[in-house]
Amino acid sequence: MNENKECDVQGCKNPAFKSVSREKAKEIFSLKSEGRRVHLCKEHYKEFKKKTKKEREIERLGWVR
Repeated sequence: MNENKECDVQGCKNPAFKSVSREKAKEIFSLKSEGRRVHLCKEHYKEFKKKTKKEREIERLGWVR
């Protein structure tokens, strides 16, 4: 997807795999770039998904608006 970009997590040099909302990512990671979206490598994206699983389930159900 983002072959020529690298992960925006502080200290990570891996290639970017997915981009996610900066607001949600900054709750979990220390980030090194600015902007609305941040790029995460495969490992950090997997960690992001694990740590936001409950929140994403609630959003899908429509309980939180």
